[in-house]
Amino acid sequence: MPTYVLKATPERIEEMKNYYSRNLKKTPPHAVFQAHTPLASITAYQSGKVVFQGKTPEQEAGQWEKGAHTPKERNSKKETHAYHPPADLFHSPHIGSDEAGTGDYFGPITVCALYADEEQIRTLKEIGVKDSKHLTDDKITVIAKRIVEMNVSYRLMRLSNSRYNEWREKGWSQGKMKALLHHQAVTKLGEDLSPIRPEGILIDEFARPEIYKKHLRSEGKTMESNTYFMTKAESYSIPVAAASILARSLFVKEMNKLSRHFGRTIPKGASSKVDRAAAAILKSHGEDTLKDVVKWHFANTEKAKKIAQEG
Repeated sequence: MPTYVLKATPERIEEMKNYYSRNLKKTPPHAVFQAHTPLASITAYQSGKVVFQGKTPEQEAGQWEKGAHTPKERNSKKETHAYHPPADLFHSPHIGSDEAGTGDYFGPITVCALYADEEQIRTLKEIGVKDSKHLTDDKITVIAKRIVEMNVSYRLMRLSNSRYNEWREKGWSQGKMKALLHHQAVTKLGEDLSPIRPEGILIDEFARPEIYKKHLRSEGKTMESNTYFMTKAESYSIPVAAASILARSLFVKEMNKLSRHFGRTIPKGASSKVDRAAAAILKSHGEDTLKDVVKWHFANTEKAKKIAQEG
């Protein structure tokens, strides 16, 4: 299960506890509180450590990172932040960017940035482009092929798990990795499009814009001035939905390659099935091989080791 950890002052933890008052669960030993939201399980410890675990823990944690507004402050505004896209952007020529594979133990993180003008947006709708969460992987593969056949401009990025683990050892969070991948995809696509200048760049929001910009600054990079962020952007923007489909399609292809390489089905996600598959690889190929194809810091690693030892 993906995990994200923050350090917080006692005052900040108390603020968090009050905010999650309707989501509180039984408090574990040595903890101040535990709460569950649709995005993550949050456990704050007396040591000041706050652990976020779940499908998208970094999105939940991002609102509490240093420099970010509290959720109550954000919700008091009509828009979530200054980088919310204008409504007319969805029907205008723009770049959409999204990623896949972030919550999966096996397989790479894939990011796609895609540009479409008004006519291409209409055509993408006609071929079935929509929020990829409502599409099966088989359907995504079919639609992805049709997107490519349209000759729309896009850039795909693939972060192998060997490089992912190297960056983790350097102290990079998954959020920073994704920020740099999105930035690289958008920048390269912008170079491809020159002199065409999109009316906007819309990134499916995985972190607060302030945090995204902070990640870029830490590597000496800056964000394009016409960049916008929005949660569930693929439900509103066809270019984001198309980018999501291409990113997912590449991720599925990479997972199929892994299955063929190891001669067994490698499950997606981070479930107990994944633990058992990892344990089998650990026993037959060793720790170095497993580490090369998984996100090593996930809790699945220790579970796989335990299963391998018991077996």
